[in-house]
Amino acid sequence: MTTSASPAPATEGAISGSGTVTDRLVEANARYASAFTDPGMDARPVLHVAVVACMDARLDLHAALGLELGDCHTIRNAGGVVTDDVIRSLTISQRKLGTSSIVLIHHTGCGLEALTEDFRTELELEVGQRPAWAVESFRDVDQDVRQSMQRVRTSPFLLHTEDVRGFVFDVKTGLLREVDPA
Repeated sequence: MTTSASPAPATEGAISGSGTVTDRLVEANARYASAFTDPGMDARPVLHVAVVACMDARLDLHAALGLELGDCHTIRNAGGVVTDDVIRSLTISQRKLGTSSIVLIHHTGCGLEALTEDFRTELELEVGQRPAWAVESFRDVDQDVRQSMQRVRTSPFLLHTEDVRGFVFDVKTGLLREVDPA
């Protein structure tokens, strides 16, 4: 099996093995841009939905949810946690770009389950400055989804909090499991 991280076989148009990973990405972009045509869409998602998910590289959200370019806003961070910055993005998404539904996706085997807030202390000891942000680690993925749903539903900045649903993506099966908010 070959992935984008695997060395590509030497074929016409393949990303060369020389240079940095960023160089490889820039080369791939040049090939992409050579065939690119403006799809003629604006920043408003066609489906009026914003998806908040973990940044984990195993989650191919568009494929997993059957989404196409322009269908949704996608907001990703470590854990898919609803932080102040996620609320900022959701507020802009709703108030200026017309979204009304929010889908929250956490996943099995998340790296945040293995971290604690001690990570911040470790960083402080290493670099001499304590991060202002919280790690937002958790032990129970379902409870963390519930907490994220609650943060969205109680935000005074969001216009639409009635269609907020949370899920856990199983990285072994690719299936979503809905989390009861109660």
